Amino acid sequence: MKILFYDTKSYDRESFDACLADFPTIEIEYTPHDLEPRSASLAEGCDAVCGFVSSDIGERTLDRLHACGVKLLLLRCAGYNNVDTTYAKQLGIRVMRVPGYSPEAVAEHAMALALSCNRRICKAYNRVRENDFSLAGLMGVNFYQKTAGIIGTGKIGAAMCRICSGFGMKVIAHDVYQNDSLKEFVEYVTLEELLARSDLISLHCPLMDSTRHMIRLETIRRMKDGVILVNTSRGALVKTDDLIEGIRMHKFGGVGLDVYEEETNNVFEDRSDEILEHSVTARLLSFPHVVITSHQGFFTREALQAIARTTLENAMDALEGKSSENDV
Repeated sequence: MKILFYDTKSYDRESFDACLADFPTIEIEYTPHDLEPRSASLAEGCDAVCGFVSSDIGERTLDRLHACGVKLLLLRCAGYNNVDTTYAKQLGIRVMRVPGYSPEAVAEHAMALALSCNRRICKAYNRVRENDFSLAGLMGVNFYQKTAGIIGTGKIGAAMCRICSGFGMKVIAHDVYQNDSLKEFVEYVTLEELLARSDLISLHCPLMDSTRHMIRLETIRRMKDGVILVNTSRGALVKTDDLIEGIRMHKFGGVGLDVYEEETNNVFEDRSDEILEHSVTARLLSFPHVVITSHQGFFTREALQAIARTTLENAMDALEGKSSENDV
């Protein structure tokens, strides 16, 4: 099986090449171009392609992949809201993902964001580098004995529940499907109650019609004043314009974002020489208690190894005609 690996970074090549010896029937060709309609034709002669959460895999891309004879779309990520899965099925293109690679990696990053915006770590770091050792504007709050509200208690949300419990926090959660393994120390509540009670709110749910813009002005107004909001899940869970309005209302003690609505053109790219004149990202970064990272929650050595191995195992399952729980 020949796979064209899109949007290749050095760390992608290293992690996948390290696993390839265990999969002798698989050949990978790497390209720096992301998967979208224009680049889809590069897959001519390949059996499969490998894309990421930032790839544009709508009808036009799928049509061109189909014309190239591609039968398998491998996603080296958990999310697949960027894929027209219904149309892929119509074309006979199998779509497989990596639903769980290292939940702790993302959950730990979520807590890092929460701590960073709460204790103004970025501002303090820059201040000390300029020999300014004053503390004005750096005050945070204790997480100990505060209430953490976790929205979504799948593998990543469950890991975040355990982290928050380890900090001595009271943990409440909301999910359509309750996780029985957490009930010893997690209280499940309605979304309305979670918004009203939580000092820290962390989002860990998939992006669907029912969750799109779940954090908007209406729900922001129900939150406690001084709440800390963290999103390491999907950018469109939060309506960015309403988030900015909430920040201007002094509703938040801190905001930590690893994902955001405008991220598609920014993820993993160096845009330091550009002037982002109309950027919502730039507006968010103007606030001193907002910390934004570039979709790096997954980015640990252990997670990359797990992603590579699971992706190649998915390819083998497809090659051998096996069904898989990783099918989308």
